[in-house]
Amino acid sequence: MAGNCGFCSIPLDFDFTFAYQPIVNTKDNTIFAYEALVRGINGESAYSILSKVSEELKYSFDQKCRYKAIEVASKLNCDTYLSINFMPRAVYKPEVCISSTLQSAKKFNFPIENIIFEVSEQERPDEFNHIVEIFKSYKEMGFKTAIDDFGSGNSGLLLLAEFVPDIIKLDRGLVYEIHKDPVKHKIVTNIVNMCRDLGVTVIAEGIENAEDVEVLSSIGIEYIQGYYFAKPELEVLPKVNFKK
Repeated sequence: MAGNCGFCSIPLDFDFTFAYQPIVNTKDNTIFAYEALVRGINGESAYSILSKVSEELKYSFDQKCRYKAIEVASKLNCDTYLSINFMPRAVYKPEVCISSTLQSAKKFNFPIENIIFEVSEQERPDEFNHIVEIFKSYKEMGFKTAIDDFGSGNSGLLLLAEFVPDIIKLDRGLVYEIHKDPVKHKIVTNIVNMCRDLGVTVIAEGIENAEDVEVLSSIGIEYIQGYYFAKPELEVLPKVNFKK
């Protein structure tokens, strides 16, 4: 499990900001949410920032990410859901570590019920129980929860069995060029049917072409994220070209 409160006071020696990418509702051509994606202040990649985050800095970084993602989104007048990634190892106690999120939401008048916390299925297996604990706490506090990269790791179904989130985001590998792949089509169809029974919203991410959008829509996936609709933009809520 993540460290202790001693990490709170460790200052970061680098700065960062966020790019935002829309998640589109293809049924009614609206924007469901924006995902906050960490970037350098000059647009440097997420990797270039995350590579600077040592174990000792994870708490400080995670806290600042939450605060800044909300701060920038609020200044951009985001009135949809806002999806924020978090680091489970940076959360030593959910009800304590959520304080900066609550402070930011209050300061910038951003409704907590519009915040989605997502965690990747690819997180370390030894974090499994800790993730479940965090998710349960966040749900009780009024936040939305999401499993990212669903289908790419080795614990997605186990996590789903222990905690039913509001959202799962299908990994790009499961949906990329699904219009050419009957096996992917069958797998995704069954995931969608399962999630429908569980009351879980499904989002397909990494979508780049109209053919995949059409197939995913026919399967019953209304929510799409990917370059087909809009690329992430630095400190901007991108406009979406709702293509037919």
